[in-house]
Amino acid sequence: MKIEQWMRQPVVAIGLDADLNRAAQLMWEQNCGAVVVVDPDGKLAGIVTDRDTCMAAYTQGRTLSSIPVQVAMARDVVRCHADESETEVMHRMAEHQVRRLAVVDDDDRPIGVISLTDLARAAAAAARRPEGATAPRQLTESFAAVTHSQYADRAAFANAAG
Repeated sequence: MKIEQWMRQPVVAIGLDADLNRAAQLMWEQNCGAVVVVDPDGKLAGIVTDRDTCMAAYTQGRTLSSIPVQVAMARDVVRCHADESETEVMHRMAEHQVRRLAVVDDDDRPIGVISLTDLARAAAAAARRPEGATAPRQLTESFAAVTHSQYADRAAFANAAG
């Protein structure tokens, strides 16, 4: 199954000149955890998450409206294409330990976002098909790979500090 059936579209995007207040506003209005950032040509320039937004405000001690999105966005964005399978996308998420991928066209313009939540829905649908018995296992393995180091690092830090 291709991810174009499961990705969130239309893409929620902001320009490089936006501030984090606008990013947070869009995430709230669109009920999503990330927005893609596009350059003046409409090409993918970055992605900013709700966590990026919160951490930027916390670490800088400034209001969201005074922090440019470029300060908090990830510039090295892991991408995929709409015609890729959910298995390919799950593997890419696990490999790069990310929860969301920007879905781009052949000109690197964002057309959607695929998240672990979207893939969980795809896995549930696949599990209902006779040939789809491995989909939930693949999702579980991808989720574990995405979250592993994050929680392992926190546990190590807590043990060292405690």
